Amino acid sequence: MEHFENMKRIWTELYPEQSMELLELFFDELEDARSQANFKPHKKEWYKDAIVYSIYVDLFNKDFAGLEDKLDYLSHLGVNCLWLLPVLESPMKDAGFDISDYRKIRTELLGDKALGDQQEVFLRFLNAAHEKGIKVIFDIAINHTSDQHQWFKESRKSKDNPFRDYYIWNKDTDKYRDARIIFEGLCETNWQKDGDEYFFHRFFEFQPDLNFKNPFVLLEMSRNMIFWLQRGVDGFRADAIPYLWKEDGTDCENHPKTHTVVKFFRAVLDYIRPNTLLLAEACQKPHTVVKYFGEGDECNAGYHFPLMPQMFKALAMNNGEPIRQTLSKEVTPSIPGDAQWFTFLRCHDELSLELVYVTEEDRKYIHDNYCKKPEWNFRLGQGISARLAELMDRDPDKIGLIYSVMLTLPGTPVIYYGDEFAKLNDHDFYEKMIKVSGKDDTRFLVRGEISWDFIGQEMKDHDSLTYQVYTRIRNQIITRNKYENFGRGDINFFDVQGFNNQEVPQVLSYVRSVPAGDILILNNLSHVEQNILLPVPLNKDITHDLLGKELMINEKDKSLKLPPYGYLWILNS
Repeated sequence: MEHFENMKRIWTELYPEQSMELLELFFDELEDARSQANFKPHKKEWYKDAIVYSIYVDLFNKDFAGLEDKLDYLSHLGVNCLWLLPVLESPMKDAGFDISDYRKIRTELLGDKALGDQQEVFLRFLNAAHEKGIKVIFDIAINHTSDQHQWFKESRKSKDNPFRDYYIWNKDTDKYRDARIIFEGLCETNWQKDGDEYFFHRFFEFQPDLNFKNPFVLLEMSRNMIFWLQRGVDGFRADAIPYLWKEDGTDCENHPKTHTVVKFFRAVLDYIRPNTLLLAEACQKPHTVVKYFGEGDECNAGYHFPLMPQMFKALAMNNGEPIRQTLSKEVTPSIPGDAQWFTFLRCHDELSLELVYVTEEDRKYIHDNYCKKPEWNFRLGQGISARLAELMDRDPDKIGLIYSVMLTLPGTPVIYYGDEFAKLNDHDFYEKMIKVSGKDDTRFLVRGEISWDFIGQEMKDHDSLTYQVYTRIRNQIITRNKYENFGRGDINFFDVQGFNNQEVPQVLSYVRSVPAGDILILNNLSHVEQNILLPVPLNKDITHDLLGKELMINEKDKSLKLPPYGYLWILNS
């Protein structure tokens, strides 16, 4: 009863004039759904120990049968959680983030067996992944749908249609004037003319925003999540979460009632299957993102968007200060004990440089250093569309180093498909998708299919970029999985000194601590060898780090040599 009383409070805050009858009928559905669910609660905070691998199923290996065939590969890599980029029914104008049916997997992802039970292929894949200890989460765009969704098709039929209020319609474009245009350079306005009225959209004009002021929208989206929970999905990435609630006279971002909506979703998930992951995609500053954790009653985790560009800035500067500053309490506040940051170097989007969380000075510096070709430019300088290997000049040492930084900083790491073997920008896919979508969206450069035959041949050549990067990254992932320090431990940064007490800012040093012991991390952010004094005393018996690298320590002065772009993970218990 306490759970339902909490949901009633949330409901009253959102819809004070709405009767409880609609909600109480929904409670009956929740009872039935929980009684029919055959899954035990998840292990508490399982996502803190995850290595997440994000993929487009079709681009990774054609369909779910192909993905199932690659589960051994992923397990060997050290992955224990798959983030499926959009897999639900969609016209695919925005890589599947334009959903036309929340209850169906896209037919082309179901292979030859799609003529039978369409869910059978997906459920078989889910079971196979779970048998290998791999959890599965997927994207659910809750802010908007495709204009091909049945709700919107009904909505546009007439002003009296009951689905009209599922979306935001207006006779003119005078509302929400303070809402910024997110796809600047790709869209000129947040309003789209349709008949004699306009509908509101924060993203592309074929993605109309949902109206969460309508309680039926909240309940229908909750039912969509329940549908997939009952089939065994382990969590959801809540796409574009800051924009859910719109009020005229505001910027329509991070509205207090958006948090109330999220509390409702979390309560639904926790009732059906406790510890189901709800992951916030909020492209905001940390002080804003932490609000999406609530008091442990909103999202379980959120992306640390500002950390990503600062890792690139630190490498360009040969100085770790941007990372230290970003993770300081002044920039990144404390989060609830059961919450977690998700960290990444690259994902399905561009190297984002949104001024929401990057200063104009930093945006220009990073753009100048990493946007090495005109076609990599995204949204008028607000991002860089390039694969990690391209940004790192196809240098396996630099790729290994920046992964060392990301994998050892606090949070749960996300690996973007193909980055573990240095997948490059795909110009053919880019040109193809411009024709499909009608948009010159440079993010298509960072997608594209994997040729597994080519990768197999490259892996046989130990001098290839593919092999050199893969062996480095796999070694790091497998090692990380052995120590809870990385996903759960504290972090303490140390200044590093060289001879004559001179500071060596090129070396980013910190200790990841748990009661069982410490791990000292040293990352040389420069292309020059560094001789440093050890920032903390080491156990005398230590000769190699956790990655198998020999420690080049001068016994006389206790100095240590770090090669260009070198890194060490030293267990010091």
